[in-house]
Amino acid sequence: MKIAILSRGPRLYSTVRLVEAGRERGHDISVINTLRCYNNVTSHRPSVHYRGEALHGIDAIIPRIGASVTFYGTAVVRQFEMMGTFPVNESVAISRSRDKLRATQLLARKGIGLPVTGFAYSPSDVDDLIKMVGGPPLVVKLLEGTQGVGVVLAETYQAAESVIQAFMGLEKEIMVQEYIREAKGADIRCFVVGGRMIAAMKRQGAEGDFRSNLHRGGTAQVVKVTPEERSTAVRAAKVMGLNVAGVDMLRSNHGPVVMEVNSSPGLRGIETATGKDIAGRIIEFIERNARVGRTGTRGKG
Repeated sequence: MKIAILSRGPRLYSTVRLVEAGRERGHDISVINTLRCYNNVTSHRPSVHYRGEALHGIDAIIPRIGASVTFYGTAVVRQFEMMGTFPVNESVAISRSRDKLRATQLLARKGIGLPVTGFAYSPSDVDDLIKMVGGPPLVVKLLEGTQGVGVVLAETYQAAESVIQAFMGLEKEIMVQEYIREAKGADIRCFVVGGRMIAAMKRQGAEGDFRSNLHRGGTAQVVKVTPEERSTAVRAAKVMGLNVAGVDMLRSNHGPVVMEVNSSPGLRGIETATGKDIAGRIIEFIERNARVGRTGTRGKG
């Protein structure tokens, strides 16, 4: 098969591993810079061009699209969908998961465990917003933040009020969530491929940091998840419409609560912690499912 990885970082661990896994299984793998793609949007013969040439004969794409280029990246994925190319994750699913508020609302509608979450526009509603999530300590999140950036723990009422009003004053969209104290700065990353959880790791935040992101100095180790955590991860990925997803959840006193569903989860941490060939499992999923025109959106969303 001819498979293209949409990635701006050909030397990144995840991209390199996917290339290795694909070539080990005899596939023609190429890495395409998403931002160098440009689309010929036409009714009858839509095409994607790259470095001056139209791309032909690509059977499947693996989108590795950074949060900062979600709009352009999903437009490129959508164009491939219009051409009948099979995407590991579809454009609509990626967009859905990247909108933190929309994702939270969709998960809530399907009964997925979540931290109590509030969202408001007016500074005059801050007092009730803080009460809504159970008061401090609480977590304030920028909706466009990623990898722990734009996530603030406010431990007192005054701090919460100041942080929320500051973000609102900058016209930044935020949401406020209850702080799951019993998680103790650790979360569970479950890796889902094709509707099955294939690996899980526990990530522990650096000393003094409540965020568990590995990019921010956190550590990871293999963990055994409960049947409820496994089910929650699979259901969350399904709600988002993602075939490949990293589902991040906290262990709370009332069961697992989902913090985020990541459409481009990194492979280094999960492969290192578990020793599993996650990249190979993604390629296997493509082999089983990639067919011309086999996409639910066909560029419609």
